[in-house]
Amino acid sequence: MAEGSGDLTADGEREGKYVCKNRDICSKEEEERLERQHFWKVIDAFKYYRIHIQERVSRAERQFRILPERQRALIPNFLPNLAKIRQCIDQNQEVLKAIVRNCIHMFENMEYGEDDEMRKVRPSSTFDMDKLKSTIKQFVRDWSEAGKAERDSCYQPLIDEILKIFPREKCDVSKVRILVPGAGLGRLAWEIARLGYACQGNEWSFFMLFSSHFVLNRCNKVNSLTLYPWIHQFSNNKRSSDQTRPIFFPDVNPQSLPADSDFSMAAGDFQEVYTEPNTWDCVTTCFFIDTAHNVIDYIETIWNILKPDGVWINLGPLLYHFENMANELSIELSYEDVKAAILKYGFQIEVERESVPTTYTENERSMLKYLYDCVFFVARKPARIYYNGDGSHLEENNRKKARNQRYDNTGMAS
Repeated sequence: MAEGSGDLTADGEREGKYVCKNRDICSKEEEERLERQHFWKVIDAFKYYRIHIQERVSRAERQFRILPERQRALIPNFLPNLAKIRQCIDQNQEVLKAIVRNCIHMFENMEYGEDDEMRKVRPSSTFDMDKLKSTIKQFVRDWSEAGKAERDSCYQPLIDEILKIFPREKCDVSKVRILVPGAGLGRLAWEIARLGYACQGNEWSFFMLFSSHFVLNRCNKVNSLTLYPWIHQFSNNKRSSDQTRPIFFPDVNPQSLPADSDFSMAAGDFQEVYTEPNTWDCVTTCFFIDTAHNVIDYIETIWNILKPDGVWINLGPLLYHFENMANELSIELSYEDVKAAILKYGFQIEVERESVPTTYTENERSMLKYLYDCVFFVARKPARIYYNGDGSHLEENNRKKARNQRYDNTGMAS
């Protein structure tokens, strides 16, 4: 799940991926070089965290000491609170180091070289550090008890719709293939797999991939790890202790899925990884479609990969990721235009709610909160498609009848 952060700076975790400006003439070797470069850039960001945040705390301390003594005497808890923040930074850094430890072996089809622990950590940009801080807050949203309310408002409507469309009492859900693009730290895809569906999450952000791999594969004790996600917020705190309060993760054992579960995470660009037509029963998108340079490309990809009679379930806003990025293509459409494109492509919208209020990695104790008024819809690819002479497609007039025959007498999907 791509970050649609309440911190509107850098739009959260929607990172600027390594880019070959002209893919038509960019060689495979050049693409791999750029990917390796980006890989190590993200590793450096994880390792540079302590230095970067400690500098921010040091600046606060320097400014405090500039104050007249009579004013400093009025806020005796200021320096002790900064000392607590420094301790929290150290704890966060330990977790971040654990996340990137051995991550060079995550991918089977790409070599990134060996990590030298003695290698000097390179300074990271403010942009990359903002993305890392947003990633830390993703642990709140996906894998802590503190994120449950947000998961209930964002993930549960999607899960409820899956259960309605593919009822476990009527079909073999292990044969129902569900894709979750922009899976983030993987909780939504994990929850779907926990219900017995064959589910794959897809993510291209190294920040997210490193973190999801860590929590899904290397965490097996409930609430065994601690992060301090709010120490970076120096404004809009009602109490000093709000800034240093911890969260514990994971709130469930990620390795507690049944042994026969079909759950996986796939790394890579959504449009490049998923090209095989008619392969998925359901595509579930949460805070995702506005990460596109051109959202119509996503519509086309989803149409292509869905099986006939497959469904697309979506919840999210339209905070277009590339809108304010120089030299980047960005097509910003209203929901009205997005919906029109979906319908013209051949989908039928079966469920639609144009006002679903949700938050994203919200600090519940902050004096400033962002609320997204999201759109929720279920769009179905017709069971049978006919094509005009010009190559355009028309849905079968009797689609409803075809869908009613979806389950045969055995209760299995036909």
